[in-house]
Order: sequence, then structure tokens, then C-alpha cells
Amino acid sequence: MRAIFFLIDAVAGFFTILFLLRFLMQLTRASFAGQVGDFVVRLTNWAVKPLRRVIPGLGGIDWASLVAALALQGLLAGLMVVAMTGVAPGGDAVLAILSLAVRGVLRLAIYVLMGVLILQAVLSWINPYSPIAPLTNQLTRPLLTPIRRLLPPLSGIDLSPLVLILLLQVILIYL
Repeated sequence: MRAIFFLIDAVAGFFTILFLLRFLMQLTRASFAGQVGDFVVRLTNWAVKPLRRVIPGLGGIDWASLVAALALQGLLAGLMVVAMTGVAPGGDAVLAILSLAVRGVLRLAIYVLMGVLILQAVLSWINPYSPIAPLTNQLTRPLLTPIRRLLPPLSGIDLSPLVLILLLQVILIYL
């Protein structure tokens, strides 16, 4: 039984990360032209396209992708509650499931950002002209720019990704 829950959690986490990537790419106006963008769009269209008919994008924000991520995490949390308690959720349990879903999406969003920051740092050392480098830069720039204003590069070394990773980990402690 634990193996089945592990597989369900892994698949739900994978698709939630894809929905979050789609949301973050549109939020930061990152290009979908590359392989990563095409991969994300192809694997998320099945849920995002139908949701866009009901949930329009407002202010350039792709709410359908975010709702898909929340719904998937909500289904996962509901499944876990039913599996642990043996009864269908009702009343307070629905609020608990919603809370778990929001917390799950926030945690995964932070993990995505941390992963992109680490990827960006590694690419800057190994292959700064990699085709994925512009995407990582576009995704992290809005968060790194304010830190860079406070902490400019020292001797040519940019510590802003390290500071941001530390701040994201502090946020994870409270989630």
C-alpha cells in the first residue's frame, strides 16, 4: 500500500511541478520557445486548456495553471485523508485538505525555485551559453534583482543566489 501511495505522490508531484513551471514561466514572461517550454506545455495542456475556458488569465497571470496545481495537490491530500481515516472528508476535513493543498503547492514552488537557482549556478560555471541558461535567468531575475541591489557582487562573485536559497529555506521551515 505504501508503494502505491509513493507512486501516486511522485506522479502528482511531477505534474504539480510542471503546472508551477508553466505558471512561473508565464508570470516572469519567460519564453516557451525552447525544449523546456515545449515539454511543459505539451504535458500540461490536458488540464490547462479546459480550465482556461472557465478560469481566464487576468493581468498576464495564468490562473488556470495555478488552479490545476492546487487541484492536483488537493486530490492528493484528499486521498491521503481518506486512506488514513477511512471516511470521506467533510466539513473541517475539507478545510484541512485545502490547507494541505496550498501548503503543498507553496513547498513545491519553493523547491522549483531552489532547483532553478542551483541549475543556474551550475550552468554559470560549466556552460553559461547553454540553451536553458536564458530560461533560468528569466525565472530567477525577479527574485535576485532586489538582493543584488542590497548585496552587489564581491570580487566578481554573485552571492545573491546563495542568499535567496537561504531565505527560501527559512520559508520552508515555516511551511
